[in-house]
Amino acid sequence: MTTKLLLSGGRVVNASGSTDADVLVLDGRIEAVGRFDPAALGEVERVDVSGKLLLPGGVDVHTHLDSPMMGTVTSDDFASGTRAAACGGTTTLVDFAMQTPGSTLQDSLAAHHAKAAGKAVVDYGFHMCVTDLYDGATKEFPEIIGSGVSSFKVFMAYRGTIMLHDGDMFEVLRTSAAHGGQVCVHAENGDVIDRLAADLVTAGRTGPGSHEIARPPATEVEAVHRAIRIARMADAPLYFVHLSTEGAVEAVADARSRDWAVAGETCTHYLTLDRSLYDAPGFEAAKVVLTPPLREQHHREALWRGLRAGSLGVVSSDHCPFCLEEKRRLGEHDFRAIPNGGPGVEHRFIVLYAQGVREGRLSLEKFVDLVATAPARQFGLAGKGAIVPGADADIVVLDPDGTTTISAATQNQRMDYTPYEGWELPGVIEAVYSRGDLVARAGRYVGAEGRGRFLARRTA
Repeated sequence: MTTKLLLSGGRVVNASGSTDADVLVLDGRIEAVGRFDPAALGEVERVDVSGKLLLPGGVDVHTHLDSPMMGTVTSDDFASGTRAAACGGTTTLVDFAMQTPGSTLQDSLAAHHAKAAGKAVVDYGFHMCVTDLYDGATKEFPEIIGSGVSSFKVFMAYRGTIMLHDGDMFEVLRTSAAHGGQVCVHAENGDVIDRLAADLVTAGRTGPGSHEIARPPATEVEAVHRAIRIARMADAPLYFVHLSTEGAVEAVADARSRDWAVAGETCTHYLTLDRSLYDAPGFEAAKVVLTPPLREQHHREALWRGLRAGSLGVVSSDHCPFCLEEKRRLGEHDFRAIPNGGPGVEHRFIVLYAQGVREGRLSLEKFVDLVATAPARQFGLAGKGAIVPGADADIVVLDPDGTTTISAATQNQRMDYTPYEGWELPGVIEAVYSRGDLVARAGRYVGAEGRGRFLARRTA
């Protein structure tokens, strides 16, 4: 049955510009953007969105759902995590499929597919994490890329578990590039971090605040410079995840000024939260045991400048949720054992709107680019990230005159805390559409279960 939806009277915002217009949706895709007489359209569901912003559904290219890490599993699976995403205005995810110990890449990828199928409520894709480059691993790259998983991830930290040494990283880069893929890099000098952390434990400084001390800014900056050089030797494109420091922004900017294929993202928490949270009493600092850690103000200012200048092109959530009690169970007596990560997929969109657009740091169009258009373009997500004819009807209806209050008690993320507890922000997400379906209203999921589709992504 043909279904028509008309969002009438709003202001359509794309990365390329904004206009007062209606949006006509036909069978889940955007049919046209303009001014329409509902009477001339025949049978149509008309929704009055006067005074509201119509924004492309968010594209979050950095999440960890139902993912094994550091002796446990992230608290959100694909059902709860994608519901939280939808309620927060994100309609597309690219999640990291972890290679599990003793498993091949293809077997690990198949297992991740099974975790998502029938559970995800928004559309999704995968990156393939390479944590063990066993003999023959790179021979699987063409089939993995051919299946629509056109990006890989490597870690320069966590030796002994998921870290690759430089030679293996070089091999992943050049093999991926040869088949049209790209590589995401977690850039930290893991060996130096391990030495610093061991020194802290020996000195009796085992609490969660030591996590930040063990990962000073230089450990990120050095790894970013090294990864760029290795990628140049491999003649391969490079994408940095979760950059947090001024030096990293400068390194990426320098590479891009030389027309090298280097791109980078930062995350909501690095733009908005301060390292003073590590000074919290007791075990509270474990809430922000993230990797890399939160930084001082001048780093945050550099990240905002990098976004405006285009040195950094994406803001993701790095949603890697572990409940506080799980962090305590594993790492109460040794910060090195605290699972690294925190929640963010539900609040990325509204926090960046409030702290970016409403605080005058970003234009509306730049905001849309960072949360939707650029990540879709970077990772080959056709039909996502813009409100234009032919695109999927993934649309966020945002009331700029409303207010959002963030609380763990009302969030959809399967978490016992949020680092944004009690924040009152300008703007509220009224409704979210995914492929023309109303999936969220006033912060609650109202769509069908398991409706998300796997997105096979094209190569660069």
